[in-house]
Amino acid sequence: MYKVEVVENGVQADNIIRGLENQGYERENIYIFAHDKDRSEDLTAATETAEVSIKEQGFLDSLSNVFRKRGDELRSKMQSVGLTEMEAEKYEEVLDTGKLVIVGSTN
Repeated sequence: MYKVEVVENGVQADNIIRGLENQGYERENIYIFAHDKDRSEDLTAATETAEVSIKEQGFLDSLSNVFRKRGDELRSKMQSVGLTEMEAEKYEEVLDTGKLVIVGSTN
């Protein structure tokens, strides 16, 4: 099971992450996505949330992401934390607008 939230900035993201924790989600199962890779990494570090790793994606998908365009990589990562293909496409379009997508997973 998972929950998805869309926010405009890091302050809103931090508030949503705290809310997810209050609902029982652990930070190691909360992921923050941004279209810009550096922004995504910076926010993940600042909020102490999880990075999508080989554990979630598997070795082959993780290796494939090295060669994918950013949008394809983001959709793949969102699917690996529980979103359907259609949801991942929808939220990747949201990321194109500069917003952030936060996914809390119980897996």
